[in-house]
Amino acid sequence: MEITKDIKYVGVNDHDVDLFEGQYVVENGMAYNSYVVLDEKTAIFDTVDARFTHEWLDNIEGVLGSRKPDYLIIQHMEPDHAANIANFMQVYKDTTIVSSAKAFVMMKQFFGTDYADRQIIVKEGDTLCLGKHTLAFVEAPMVHWPEVIVTYDTCDKVLFSADGFGKFGALDVEEDWACEARRYYIGIVGKYGAQVQNLLKKAAGLDIQIICPTHGPVLKENLGYYLNLYNIWSSYEVESEGIVVAYTSVYGHTKKAVEVLVDKLRAKGCPEVVVHDLARTDMAEAVEDAFRYGKLVLATTTYNAGIFPQMRDFIEHLTERNYQNRTVALVENGSWAPMAAKTMKNMLSDCMKLTFADNTVHIKSALNDESSAQLEALAEELCKDYLAQHDDTANKNDLNALFNIGYGLYVVTSNDGRKDNGLIVNTVSQVTNTPNRIAVTINKANYSHHVIKQTGIMNLNCLSTDAPFSVFETYGFQSGRNVDKFAGTTPLRSDNGLVFLPKYINSFMSLKVEQYIDLDTHGMFICSVTEARVITNVETMTYTYYQKNVKPKPQTEGKKGFVCKVCGYIYEGDELPDDFICPLCKHGVADFEPIG
Repeated sequence: MEITKDIKYVGVNDHDVDLFEGQYVVENGMAYNSYVVLDEKTAIFDTVDARFTHEWLDNIEGVLGSRKPDYLIIQHMEPDHAANIANFMQVYKDTTIVSSAKAFVMMKQFFGTDYADRQIIVKEGDTLCLGKHTLAFVEAPMVHWPEVIVTYDTCDKVLFSADGFGKFGALDVEEDWACEARRYYIGIVGKYGAQVQNLLKKAAGLDIQIICPTHGPVLKENLGYYLNLYNIWSSYEVESEGIVVAYTSVYGHTKKAVEVLVDKLRAKGCPEVVVHDLARTDMAEAVEDAFRYGKLVLATTTYNAGIFPQMRDFIEHLTERNYQNRTVALVENGSWAPMAAKTMKNMLSDCMKLTFADNTVHIKSALNDESSAQLEALAEELCKDYLAQHDDTANKNDLNALFNIGYGLYVVTSNDGRKDNGLIVNTVSQVTNTPNRIAVTINKANYSHHVIKQTGIMNLNCLSTDAPFSVFETYGFQSGRNVDKFAGTTPLRSDNGLVFLPKYINSFMSLKVEQYIDLDTHGMFICSVTEARVITNVETMTYTYYQKNVKPKPQTEGKKGFVCKVCGYIYEGDELPDDFICPLCKHGVADFEPIG
């Protein structure tokens, strides 16, 4: 297979394997990828599983012909990629191995030698010139072993990504990339989201045209799609709206309760309900779905004063992969001393940013009127946001939305007649309640100020504490005049025709401008409320919460100047001009503080 004119594929397909890493079902096999770069000097990237020694060596010989490889680059020492190092070095005795220091330690553990006379140790920032191709090495510790490096070819702009962007499945089988890549990522790399985020930040500075992973297909088109999914997965954001119901049942009574709940969830507008009987499902599939969707219902019986074994196993899979940023609901069944809900909640106690549903369902042996009413209340709670998002089920006059106004952070949405726009603001207040009047103050430098002054309408979206930093990057750090902030999305609209956010808000209000007050650098819009919906019960994102828990810490080390307390923008210089406006968030000097 030709990747580019100078880069060839020499990997193998494995249709004999049934369990990858001894636990993941791979009905369509696996691919062990290896690549050759042909230049003045030649380099081989990684080896393959031990069962395919001769097929792999044949593939290399078929590409090289009479040439001998100069370098064997080992990016990852896991045996599915490194098992044939010794066999390769026996055939090509003059080859030099290029790898990280930690990899050579592991090499000695696996093969009894680290090839000290034929090794080059590389670290972050090192390069290797093959001729017109220069290979730049990037350290990627714990993605997903500590010795991992990835490599960027500056000539053909190819990223050799090791296990990053890999998937289950052989290359001669057609199947959806995202499904098997997600299961692969969550199962194998999922614990190391922070490390993957670090690698993605490094990759953002490279002009990548092709990604060559060690498993799965070579990625050449629509790379933004794959990078976006990896960003979602590694930052533990919700990928798809929906509810996963994972359960165990001994005599069918808990199963019956789950069936009733699932029917209620679907009837109340949940866009996707995924059900897993943990005693029968592929555990990796259940874990994958728990990370994919935003809400999880755990339903099980009390068993030996704890919970059923498969449920315990499932929760342990979640916690060891840093399960977080989700809503969890509990359903327990017990005939004399129910302990399941308490046990499950305790097992999840160390998970970050979990919101437990207010309603817990307690079944005593079998469903009765009381536990059936609890199921109804739980379904109503879990579907509250779905109900509020749809015109036919929404309460459009829920003035409880007013109680979510505080010194918080909001997205103001508007439309200039050509496209939708959104803006982060933190200056909103209720000024009267008879009639209801809301004051929204916006910097005149923002395009939204211009649009709202012309149209006289806006939507005020109250951000909730589950909003990630990407929301602030999208709506706060770029201008709607130059960027379509809703490109690629399917927007939800209120009765005034404007967009409201589908997630990360607890309520929104449609506002009509009744009065405008000029405040020099800012304009204050005094508005009436024409529509108000409460979406969720998640707390409002306050400015303090944003500063402590959402905004990344600015990289001020070695810099002198001032940093914006809102967005982290750094102004380098001895003095900050009195009239300086942050180019990212448009805040003035009052929101800057000296570095150090």
